[in-house]
Amino acid sequence: MAENKHPAGPDLARIRERIDEVDERIQSLINERARLAQEVGVSKGKLASAVDYYRPEREAEVLRKIRARNDGPLRDEEMLRLFREIMSACLALEKPLTVAFLGPEGTFTQAAALKHFGHSIRTLPMDTIDAVFREVEAGAADYGVVPIENSTEGVVSHTLDMFQHSQLHICGEVEQRIHHHLMSAGDGATITRVLAHQQALAQCRGWLDNNRADIRMAVGTAAACGLPVNVSK
Repeated sequence: MAENKHPAGPDLARIRERIDEVDERIQSLINERARLAQEVGVSKGKLASAVDYYRPEREAEVLRKIRARNDGPLRDEEMLRLFREIMSACLALEKPLTVAFLGPEGTFTQAAALKHFGHSIRTLPMDTIDAVFREVEAGAADYGVVPIENSTEGVVSHTLDMFQHSQLHICGEVEQRIHHHLMSAGDGATITRVLAHQQALAQCRGWLDNNRADIRMAVGTAAACGLPVNVSK
């Protein structure tokens, strides 16, 4: 009886030992970076504002350098995501940031906020774009994240209008890929009514037209998940 014979593989136990050693060094270096971040906070003083602690241009410079020197095997996107979270955690040691966003929880705007600032921030969901501006203007939030443009429906005019009447200005931007999923308690073939925000409905216009669904608008796509079926058109 024939038997497949494979050449002897690498010493798995030894590889795992090396991984453990690398993990230990990584952990030590991250904590060293965190201690340096604490020193930065001390040097800025107790009276420094969030603008003094969080410098978008400095973070952009750091991320550009990380991308430039990345030679794999991790993709640039993955490497930048890892460093974004390290930077977010270190910044939280200096000053935890509060970031208002167009809510409720689970929106693409919240995803954009976390992508840009990392998960070590406090996110503050607001019902409207106007409310996001008000929270930042009043100092209740350090920064705000609002939608400004999408590839299918163009600019969000209400956001642009708000900037015309506000002292706030844009200090950064983030691109967020949008994927919509249909949620139903029954069989997808029997769907007759769809609740969603007008932007989501527009982005899914082709599917909705093909399936001849009864369209009902909601204040937000995430909010539509908990709405009753008698939402007005």
